[in-house]
Amino acid sequence: MTLSRHYVLAAGGTGGHMIPAHALAEELIRRGHRAALVTDARGARIPGLFNGVQVHVLPAGRLGGGPIGWWRALRNIYTGRAMASRLYETFRPAAVIGFGGYPALPALMAAQRDGIPTLVHEQNAVLGRVNRLMARKVDAIATAYPDIDRLSPKHEPKVHLVGNPVREEVLELRDQPYPALSEDGVFRILVTGGSQGATILSHVVPDGLGLLPEHFRRRLQVTQQCRTEDIDRVRSVYARLGIPADLATYITDMPEKLAWAHLVIARAGASTIAELTAAGRPAILVPLPSATDDHQTANAREMAKTGGARMIAQRNFTPIELAKQMQKLGLSPAALGNAADRARLVGRPDAARDLADLLERTGQELGSDPLVAEEMVLRPVSGGAFA
Repeated sequence: MTLSRHYVLAAGGTGGHMIPAHALAEELIRRGHRAALVTDARGARIPGLFNGVQVHVLPAGRLGGGPIGWWRALRNIYTGRAMASRLYETFRPAAVIGFGGYPALPALMAAQRDGIPTLVHEQNAVLGRVNRLMARKVDAIATAYPDIDRLSPKHEPKVHLVGNPVREEVLELRDQPYPALSEDGVFRILVTGGSQGATILSHVVPDGLGLLPEHFRRRLQVTQQCRTEDIDRVRSVYARLGIPADLATYITDMPEKLAWAHLVIARAGASTIAELTAAGRPAILVPLPSATDDHQTANAREMAKTGGARMIAQRNFTPIELAKQMQKLGLSPAALGNAADRARLVGRPDAARDLADLLERTGQELGSDPLVAEEMVLRPVSGGAFA
């Protein structure tokens, strides 16, 4: 019989950190464990994640901003560490795992001070700042890619390749065939750029599709994420081109839209890559150049090298270049189907299972008796914050 344990997941408040943490929490709960989330105010506001999971908010400790900014950050980090320790006194986690982002730092620091096993999970192909800070002290490092930049060779013995956990609804697409596409059938394009990346796509994609030969352009249907300030202009461009387009500032039903799409044009965030490769969808990827350590370019390498995606650097991302790449892919259903297969090849659909296994194993080998945790009574938490 599997014993029920408690685990704390600590993640910064962006989708790239929160979605894999959410997928892991669901896997742990399926196994009969209890999970609690430590995040910041942004993470607590993301809809549709961590239902039924205790959510604890602590102050963000972003480093920077000169001496005053550093002082405030350090104050928040040590305040957060004390708050996390109070949670651990009652929740008694078998292990604590950080997914990056500044809220993970005090949560991991508190666990290490209290003798609780710790892990980090790196979603990107470049080790993030918080994970770099904690890499020396944690008991295990889980990665999403086989090659991770800025990871010291001395830490390699505790590295475990697991992939990026994705939502169950996306995993279900893996068992579905790539949408049928004939040479004269409707060609469906999904365009998504995230909050930081939608403007360049809103400028280039409509104009690029407008350069396609008329017989190809008439086949197109588009679903596109746009910033609020761009949406009216983009809608008018598509109307002028005669391309049916569904535009929104936030795509709430992403698994459904992935199932619908023949091709995705997107940034190269970690969750985007994980979902594309889990579902098996070909893509044109435009890495965000301002991403820390240029990690989106690194994220796109594996999928592009395998042939599941075309990568275009933002400096080269013009309507003409997009139209050229669209014709290379889109005018051949066989080429698209092959790219979909190659995208699926680099997917790691068992990431949530493998990460949960690693978390359980680390907690069992290095943690305290799990029966102690099961006997603890959780202290009530008001308003999602630490008591």
